[in-house]
Amino acid sequence: MVRPTKPLKEALPVIEIGIERLPQLFHTLDPYPFKERDLDRDVEEYIVDWARELPRDLSLKILVHLPAAEAETPAARDLESALRHFFAYRAEVIGRDLKELFRIGRRSLIVGLAVLGLCLAAGNIVGALGTGYVAGFLGEGLIILGWVANWRPIEIFLYDWWPLARRRNLYRRLAAATVILKPTGEAAP
Repeated sequence: MVRPTKPLKEALPVIEIGIERLPQLFHTLDPYPFKERDLDRDVEEYIVDWARELPRDLSLKILVHLPAAEAETPAARDLESALRHFFAYRAEVIGRDLKELFRIGRRSLIVGLAVLGLCLAAGNIVGALGTGYVAGFLGEGLIILGWVANWRPIEIFLYDWWPLARRRNLYRRLAAATVILKPTGEAAP
């Protein structure tokens, strides 16, 4: 069982984890070799949540407390590269999601601007055909429809990309984190 431990009180950018065996960190059904395995979801969530709380301008350290015998295994020596590989891969996936979001935003913007142009043109035609209440209603409705068609691309380019970029950058920081193994004298309870 993975035992989360509290980070050091000195506000150093350290994420501490206590385990009994290294395989506890990784997804048990993952068939890939150790260096390429996915982290257990709970472990990933724990590390990411703590990393999010630590200062962004400092490099991170992941301190893994484990029994001395486990710290001497070949898998323990490969732990840092396994964590780097996992977090770099996750950053790459999120980067692809961000690119896809911008691609959707560009396409939505093209459609939105085309709809806005058509609505403005149709509004002008309606305005030229009459000046009554119905013509005003239709003209204003078309202008509103044109702007509503641009709602999604505006939302994407102003707001939606920030959380993805922040998460990608967090995973990049975690991929660059130093991993320190701290052997304990006995197995964790």
